[in-house]
Amino acid sequence: MNTPKEHEESGPEDDDTHPRTIYIAGAGIAGMTLALALAKHNFHIIILEKTHAPTTEGAGLQISPNARHVLNDLGLNQAMNEFGFETKAIDIYPHMHKKPLVSLELGDAIEQRFKAPYCVIHRADLFGLLFDACKEHNNIQFFFGVKTFDMEAHARGVSITFELATGEVQNTRAHAFIGADGVHSQTRRKILNGPDAIYSGYVAWRTLIPTSMMHNQLNLEHTSLMWGPGYHAIAYPHPNRHVINIALFAKEKLSPDTHVQQVSTPSLATKNIRCPRLKAIFIAAEGAWQKWPLNAAKTSEWHRGPIGLIGDAAHAMLPYQAQGAAMAIEDAAILAPLLAAEDNATSALSKFQKLRQNRVEKVVATAAKNGKIYHMEWPFSIARDIVVSAEGPRGHFKRLAWIYDYNPLEEISQFDANA
Repeated sequence: MNTPKEHEESGPEDDDTHPRTIYIAGAGIAGMTLALALAKHNFHIIILEKTHAPTTEGAGLQISPNARHVLNDLGLNQAMNEFGFETKAIDIYPHMHKKPLVSLELGDAIEQRFKAPYCVIHRADLFGLLFDACKEHNNIQFFFGVKTFDMEAHARGVSITFELATGEVQNTRAHAFIGADGVHSQTRRKILNGPDAIYSGYVAWRTLIPTSMMHNQLNLEHTSLMWGPGYHAIAYPHPNRHVINIALFAKEKLSPDTHVQQVSTPSLATKNIRCPRLKAIFIAAEGAWQKWPLNAAKTSEWHRGPIGLIGDAAHAMLPYQAQGAAMAIEDAAILAPLLAAEDNATSALSKFQKLRQNRVEKVVATAAKNGKIYHMEWPFSIARDIVVSAEGPRGHFKRLAWIYDYNPLEEISQFDANA
């Protein structure tokens, strides 16, 4: 994969040359997916990123069929096949169970049902393939190390000022400005005067373990989901990196300013955990954990005039339905054709919010509900396990069809027909 320059040497093209210029804050999943989607409509896209390279923080991501359809439409199917891995099932292990309660089918079964695979991928690999794809388009330009930006909306679009890593200040105009700058979005908080992110009350402990250390504990062709009283953990392999991604979740009181930090082991490791797989994980990953406060963001105002938000900047959620990245990818697939079809960005962003807000709020609520279900204490967990077992290995196909069957273009067509 290419290594990005700190920033492009030349300044942004003048807006008189490119009257369909769109600025995006954030070179993450949301920002780069949107850039690729906009490039298909002959926009000139400029991405402003505060870091000096696309960020690769985190470890693993799950890409469900609804998101994979979008990535495939952007020409990324081969790259996803190369760097992703299609796990065959999700093995669910309730507290103290030696064998899975049920193995939820993925692999060929889910691809046949939803016409796209369900895969896992290392975050750095997804960022890398998105970045490489963006660099193949002459109409996508990056500026890394951007210190600050500000803007003002007006009848002809938006006037933007931003400071480069060198201290040089650029002033330009654009058709629209889209904040894809994450849960702590400067666009949401500073430009749109929206709310700060808030701590959800949950912590994620993340680590990567060499595959060779877990052969006797986990099925390395499956995802493993472990439920316990007050916690849950998920594990899945990254075969091309020869590691297993581990994420452990629980509630913990933290101060509002707590940031990601390196820790020796999760605080849960000192408690009476009876899951043999989790005990083996604690031993294998000793000294190599990151502790992540899980922050959420919700705002009722996704845009003001031609200035808008997508992804975590608009709707950061708990990762308990594995849909955070997928919702950002869907956002891009909806917003790009709207910006291409509408006469002005304000109208496009207004339609975008109407199309997306209810669906995203439903996904947010589903993820929060899952957290409660996964962490159930005895005896409520008994009823939960009976229900999950009774649904069988394909029960999730029906339960999650409303997520996985989503088609952005059909959504836009239906919205226009009903308008």
